[in-house]
Amino acid sequence: MFIETETTPNPASLKFLPGRTVMTAGTREFSSPEAAEASPLAQAIFDTGETINVFFGSDFVTVTAAPGADWGSLKSQVVAILLDHFVSEAPLFNAATAGDISVPADAEHVVEESEEDAEIIAAINELLETRVRPAVAGDGGDIAYRGFSDGVVYLTLQGACAGCPSSTATLKQGIEGLLKHYVPEVTEVRAA
Repeated sequence: MFIETETTPNPASLKFLPGRTVMTAGTREFSSPEAAEASPLAQAIFDTGETINVFFGSDFVTVTAAPGADWGSLKSQVVAILLDHFVSEAPLFNAATAGDISVPADAEHVVEESEEDAEIIAAINELLETRVRPAVAGDGGDIAYRGFSDGVVYLTLQGACAGCPSSTATLKQGIEGLLKHYVPEVTEVRAA
């Protein structure tokens, strides 16, 4: 088995590609060792002591190093952990944790949405699914829709994109421009 690595726009994050499916549906982010207890793989990566975030995508794992961590040694540790995990065909999540259940983003809205905006919200979500998510996944992350109200779309960047120095530019120049172009009712995009 060979695991490829890719850099991401976030210098603290690396994207690891094991050449097989990681998550069969949805994504999962672990932002602390406590959260990682649901997954033996995420927990092993946190056990390196040099990790602050682990993100599972459909066919990749993104790891964010702690400030001051040396990617030279951490990269080889993560590759070894991933190899052990996938070669042994260990489960991604602990039994009975429900850790592999993906919570739909609309369950975590930050604003009250109006029923009159249903068509606008559907158009926003279609653009996010077809145009934005694939691009963000290519950079080792994901985006979650958090609501739409009074022309403002609320989004959360995850994985490598969460702490990326260019995340504001991604939201403002990239995603906001795209949404405004195709959905004129959108006036702004904000991080949630």
